[in-house]
Amino acid sequence: MAETYEEPEFEVLREYKRFEVRRYPGSIQARVLTPGTGWTGSSGGFRRIAGYIFGGNERSQSIAMTAPVHMWQTDRGSMMAFIMPSEHALEDLPKPNDTEIEVAPVDGYVVAALRFSGFSRTSKARALMGKLTRMAEAEGLSPTGSPILAVYDNPGTTLPFMRRNEILLPIEWE
Repeated sequence: MAETYEEPEFEVLREYKRFEVRRYPGSIQARVLTPGTGWTGSSGGFRRIAGYIFGGNERSQSIAMTAPVHMWQTDRGSMMAFIMPSEHALEDLPKPNDTEIEVAPVDGYVVAALRFSGFSRTSKARALMGKLTRMAEAEGLSPTGSPILAVYDNPGTTLPFMRRNEILLPIEWE
């Protein structure tokens, strides 16, 4: 997926032994909340947002796919988001037919980022989220939000050892 799809640009602010700190600019996300915890049922959220970008909107307009797909836990369930292509402004994007899909701006942010390959199952992602949080805190960094699982490659067609995934932990940065 990552080889042919637009990915968000970022600036590496600092490299640590096992992770790096990055600054991402503002973007626009199409996102949907699904009930429950974990990402085992994430295919439903994926299909809903994919439906929006493949023409399930007020203009039947196709919007290019990007990578990665972001997933994180909220107190209300699991959130999934696609970043909209950089060529689009918020006011240019069509309204989704699915009223539970939100298209919203996201301010720029700084994260501690940990890359990993293989499967991105909920148990593995949660373990790596905890590991990244501990490593960041050991370096004196302060988390400011929930960790995000970023999945770059299609899990249905990419061999596990070739998959690129990341944990992104929002942090304070001066």
